[in-house]
Amino acid sequence: MQAATLGLLQRLTSTPTAPGREQIVIDVVSAWVRRRSGIQIEQDRHGNLLIRPDPPETGSVPMLAVAHLDHPGFVVARSAGRLVIAEFRGGVRAEYFPGAAVEFFDRSGRWHPGRVKSGIPGGPIEVELARAAELLAGDIGRWRFRESDLGLDGDRLRAPACDDLAGVAAALAAFDRTRRREATAHFGVLLTRAEEVGFVGAIAAAKSRLIPKRAKLLSIETSRAFPDSPIGAGPIVRVGDASSVFDSDLTNAVAETAVRSGITHQRKLMAGGSCEATAFGAYGYRATGLCLALGNYHNMGDLDRVEQGIGKARPAPEEISLADFDGLVELLVACARDLDGGADLSARLDRRFEASKHLLD
Repeated sequence: MQAATLGLLQRLTSTPTAPGREQIVIDVVSAWVRRRSGIQIEQDRHGNLLIRPDPPETGSVPMLAVAHLDHPGFVVARSAGRLVIAEFRGGVRAEYFPGAAVEFFDRSGRWHPGRVKSGIPGGPIEVELARAAELLAGDIGRWRFRESDLGLDGDRLRAPACDDLAGVAAALAAFDRTRRREATAHFGVLLTRAEEVGFVGAIAAAKSRLIPKRAKLLSIETSRAFPDSPIGAGPIVRVGDASSVFDSDLTNAVAETAVRSGITHQRKLMAGGSCEATAFGAYGYRATGLCLALGNYHNMGDLDRVEQGIGKARPAPEEISLADFDGLVELLVACARDLDGGADLSARLDRRFEASKHLLD
């Protein structure tokens, strides 16, 4: 992995964010764009970002790598001295909250450690800070981890928020490798907000017409790993989620591109949750999914055992494979270069029929 790509991945996955409060990540992305020439960045009235070459290609069907800027987190409702009343946005089981170590960030970027005193998701959560701080409504917080539990360990990256900031890093890394090539000038990046509370940013992007007409959307996620979709077995071509199956021609084309390019990959349904590809499909866009297998989904350590009622619920850093991440970037680049808009399965079946129809005589 290039040092610049690894640096981007580590920077983004350690940046504080929460649904509806993604500005710190947006600032990191905006600074990344400003350091490069020939890039157009557009923001709709809902705060979603569309990043394309400048000027964008107009003669080809646009292709967008889509990722979301948020991660489950705390949002301050009010604060006084050491007491913080917050809400939690995103899907985390209630068992993980009592006594958990957290940290909040003020507007100047200073962090303030504390612990959850009471409350569960869906209601107010009381946090006691280690020392008094001036936090404002809308400031964000997240689980606090020991430095020794974070960082690189061989092929693994452990970070506060891989979902979906690793997806953002992969989309930007692929765009950086393709943006100066005429053959891939149709490739861009769409970054959405508030996915973790019902992909409302993706819905807004579809409604605001930020997404170009006829665009092919490659929706990137970091999704909970299972025994049949493990970390380290390659990026996953996601055929569907808990709510829908994705565009079959586009999904087939992505999978065939992976095979032709020799990219180690998996092809799975990944029905543990729903993602933005479902929303885009509902609004008439051609969309499919790509994802990285994720350990400690939504920072829920030992989740399998906790669900069985036999494990200790402790927040933990999320975990991905660097090899899987590299494969995802390679697959996005290959799709930008080679994917022609969808495998014509019916044409292949017609050829097979013509070659073998005599067997029916």
